[in-house]
Amino acid sequence: MIELATQPDEQLSSTDVAILDATRACVVDFGVRRTTLTEVARRAGVSRPTVYRRWPDTGSLIAELLVRELRTIVGETMPDVGLGRDRLVRGIVAGAAAIRANAVFAKIFRTDTDLMLTYVFGRLGRNQRTLIELFTAGIALGHEDGSIRAGEAEHMATMLLLITQSAVQSAGTVAPLLAGAEFDAELSRAIEGYLTPLPDKDCDDS
Repeated sequence: MIELATQPDEQLSSTDVAILDATRACVVDFGVRRTTLTEVARRAGVSRPTVYRRWPDTGSLIAELLVRELRTIVGETMPDVGLGRDRLVRGIVAGAAAIRANAVFAKIFRTDTDLMLTYVFGRLGRNQRTLIELFTAGIALGHEDGSIRAGEAEHMATMLLLITQSAVQSAGTVAPLLAGAEFDAELSRAIEGYLTPLPDKDCDDS
C-alpha cells in the first residue's frame, strides 16, 4: 500500500506542525470561512509572515490540513494483512466511518458544505488521486490472490472513490433512514458486491 502524498508530521518542522494544529483548532471552532491566517498565527504562536511564507492563503492551508487529516485516517483504518478484497472493504468502510466522525470534516459538513464540495469533492485533487492510487494497489493485490474480479484496476479504483465519496457526502442526509452500524454494513455490501469475482459462466451452464 502507498502513503498519502504529503509529508508526515515527523518530517515537518515544529513550526509547520504548530501551524497545522492551530488551523485544525480554528476550523473545528469556527469553520472554514471564519478561519483566518491571523488567528492561526496567534494560536500557533508565530507571526503572520511565518504562516504566509509556508502557505500563501487560507485555502492552501486548509487543503493541506485536509490532506493531513485523511492521511491519518487512512493510516489508522487501512489493513495491511489479508486478501485484497477484504482489506479494501474493511479499510474503505472504516475510513468512511472515521471521516464522518472526524471533527474537522464534520464541522465543514455542518457549516461549509459548499466549500467541502470544492476542497474534497469538486475537483480531482491530491486526496482523490492518492486514494485512487491506494485503491488501485489494493485491487491489483486482489487480482493476484483471486479475491477481486477481473477489470482495469485504475478504472475500478476510480469507481470505488465515487462510491465512497457519495456515501460519505450523503450520510447526513440519509441518517434518519440509515446510520451508524447499519450504514457501514450496507456500504460494505455495496463495495463487496462490486469487487467480488463474477460466477464462472461454465459452472452456471453445467
